[in-house]
Amino acid sequence: MIRIFSILVGLFFSAALLFSFGKGAYSYISEPPAATAVNVYHKEPKELALASDGPLGKFDMQQVQRGFQVYTEVCSNCHMLHQVAFRDLKAIGYNDDEVKAIAAKHKIPHYDPKTGEVKNDNGMPTDHFPPVVYGGQGTPPDLSLIAKAREGGPAYIYSVLTGYQDQPADLLAKFPDSKTPDGLHYNPYFANLNIAMPPPLTSDGQVSYKDGTKPTVDQMAQDVAAFLVWTAEPKLENRHQAGWAVLIFLIFATGLAYMAYQNVWAGKKH
Repeated sequence: MIRIFSILVGLFFSAALLFSFGKGAYSYISEPPAATAVNVYHKEPKELALASDGPLGKFDMQQVQRGFQVYTEVCSNCHMLHQVAFRDLKAIGYNDDEVKAIAAKHKIPHYDPKTGEVKNDNGMPTDHFPPVVYGGQGTPPDLSLIAKAREGGPAYIYSVLTGYQDQPADLLAKFPDSKTPDGLHYNPYFANLNIAMPPPLTSDGQVSYKDGTKPTVDQMAQDVAAFLVWTAEPKLENRHQAGWAVLIFLIFATGLAYMAYQNVWAGKKH
């Protein structure tokens, strides 16, 4: 009796689920949602190929260093990098003296246990990048994990940085109420098409690369995207290596298990 009751309850909920799905599908087909400027003009991220992509990917440390330079000279005025310590920069090729020099350019609040006071002193390698005092509206996001926090990751970052443009005339013709508000900037790769951040990369040559790479807007956007992949996942190469080692071990162990099975059951009838 209990089994029959359980089957009937299951059939009831299955029927209710199918009815709800069918009703929703019918409503969507018969009365599709009205088109909006966002779902018509929003674009998916552009394609971006980085050395760190794929299961065998490794960071191009020269590119990551260029990206750090772009962050330092362009992005750091507004965006924090609070999850990264200065000493972490050794992993992308900076030596101890260079790390100390980079840290010393920042003022960091340090607690003095002798006096109980907090003073702003030059940063040390063990310090993290300090918060940014931003005077505009809103709070720019911390970029430490932005490459993992946004769908599309580095491709999204690259697309937004290179996607600023004038609002299309046909957009305003189709959606008159969708004019970009004053103080915002049209960018089809941003979620709602209008972004508060002004274009940070405005012209070629905005930074001067030490390795001789031509600093075009496109190149700078790629480089800072590569750097932010590293800040979000600095152990990526180690993870790739560990993953391959585990995969090889599992294949080997599976082979041994199969041969042991064949040896144990050889000549025996089931």
